[in-house]
Amino acid sequence: MNDEPLLHPAEIDRIREAIAAAVLGSPEGLADSLEHDAHGYLRLLDASRIGAEEASRLLREAVQGARAAGHSWDTVGRVLGVSRQAAQQRFTAKAAAAGSSAPPAQGPDAPKRRILGGLTAFNEMAALDEAGRDGWHMVGYGPFFHEVEASGHPWEHCRMTLPSGARHRRMEAEGWIPVGAGWFPWRYYKRPVTPAG
Repeated sequence: MNDEPLLHPAEIDRIREAIAAAVLGSPEGLADSLEHDAHGYLRLLDASRIGAEEASRLLREAVQGARAAGHSWDTVGRVLGVSRQAAQQRFTAKAAAAGSSAPPAQGPDAPKRRILGGLTAFNEMAALDEAGRDGWHMVGYGPFFHEVEASGHPWEHCRMTLPSGARHRRMEAEGWIPVGAGWFPWRYYKRPVTPAG
């Protein structure tokens, strides 16, 4: 990693402004209420808390994304302004606790599941493509793995940056099924492959 900043000051300002705009603009009438309503400040406090929780979740997932892209804990720590050990301690425990985004299959008639491990941001889609051709579809995921379930037909998988509501609705209209809530910056989808002809 070189000494050049990863983000320019104007980019940093845009991120900060967008977060402030989301916190002030998402709750209906919040910004206007601050002129005359003391209760508005409690709503602002709650909206800010939710924004901070979401930013914390995005940071955890971005760290796991950087790790999945092959970056070392030393590099991650430098970007965050902490030591390698501090970054590893802070983010490894939370990633392990996050686990799979789907409940485990149980019982004798439960579908067969397996874990595709050792995945990175660069090889996960190829692994899912191969599994899908063999009749496996994604049911969960986490840092460096996807959980897949057996079925009697092939599947296709796709990922895209977290979509807006319109993009999400379009994907669902095209038969794509969302898997989990997303893993920042990605949202995963699957759909059964219909036979040609």
